[in-house]
Amino acid sequence: MTSSHTPHARQTILIVDDTPENIDLLTEVLDPHYQTKIALNGEKALRIAAGDAKPDLILLDIMMPGISGYDVCQRLKRNADTRAIPIIFVTAMSELEDEKKGLEMGAVDYIIKPISPAIVLARVRTHLALYDQTRELERLVDLRTAELETTRLQIIRRLGRAAEFKDNETGNHVIRMSHYARLTAHAAGLSSAQVEVLFHAAPMHDVGKIGIPDNILLKPGKLDEAEWEVMRQHPAMGAKIIGQHSDELLQAASLVARTHHEKWDGSGYPQGLSGEEIPIFGRIVAIADVFDALTSVRPYKKAWTVEAALQMIDEGSGKHFDPGLIQPFKSVLPEILKIKAQYAEELGALPDLDLAN
Repeated sequence: MTSSHTPHARQTILIVDDTPENIDLLTEVLDPHYQTKIALNGEKALRIAAGDAKPDLILLDIMMPGISGYDVCQRLKRNADTRAIPIIFVTAMSELEDEKKGLEMGAVDYIIKPISPAIVLARVRTHLALYDQTRELERLVDLRTAELETTRLQIIRRLGRAAEFKDNETGNHVIRMSHYARLTAHAAGLSSAQVEVLFHAAPMHDVGKIGIPDNILLKPGKLDEAEWEVMRQHPAMGAKIIGQHSDELLQAASLVARTHHEKWDGSGYPQGLSGEEIPIFGRIVAIADVFDALTSVRPYKKAWTVEAALQMIDEGSGKHFDPGLIQPFKSVLPEILKIKAQYAEELGALPDLDLAN
């Protein structure tokens, strides 16, 4: 398996011992093969291990003044940044119980003084090779996880876009309203993780329209009550299409699809939820979706001015919309208008879904 080091890089060994003679002996053994760093006490060892240039392995004495080797080992293993560094105890403590204690603390090996240079070199080489393999496996797992995450996001975006192709709404609608939702969520104080999840879930809000017959979905005039009854089923259809998952993003997408037509006063659909019964993601998407729909050209209407759309949103505060979200939405209006201009329909061909920015 490929090492995480370049062919010309020398791995670094941190030698921790309070006796200069022991330090000299170990450096004499290791220097021809590795870069060595030295710490004469536990405090300095912890500082070196926590630095930017972390050692690849630590040779650690146990009996030292101040912080003992056991204490150093425990602290390193408690720290997420240093817990993976392999530690070999090199000590005069030769009792079986001492060795057992050291290994239970997380050390990978235990060498008893006086040392044999050949044994030290063999053990160091073995554990460095294992550490390299572990890091390479972790790198490959991280790479594969990132690839799967990218694939998952692409599938979600494509499914969201499929609804746009079937609908008479414009191709950039999902892009614009997803950005509007992201900006509003951030202004409303949601965490960065929540904002990110909402941003990637929002394109799925109208996926249920895939299940609405074309004669209703594409009707150029107003819908009658029977047709509206069918149209009102698309949120529930969307949630059903997405399904139930343990995955946080798919859960959010299902929730957004199901609740973005609920209204603060309980007059929305499909469940007639009111107030904070409506999940925050659904409340945010409701504003973003309506604002973009109002300010965009449709086959059956002209685009409203931003001022007229804002007036309608103000009038809907406490009725259609969460009144606590109106000000956060308005506070990011300059950024929203930049997104609106960037993804304007009249700029040309339908772009690919760009939800990375």
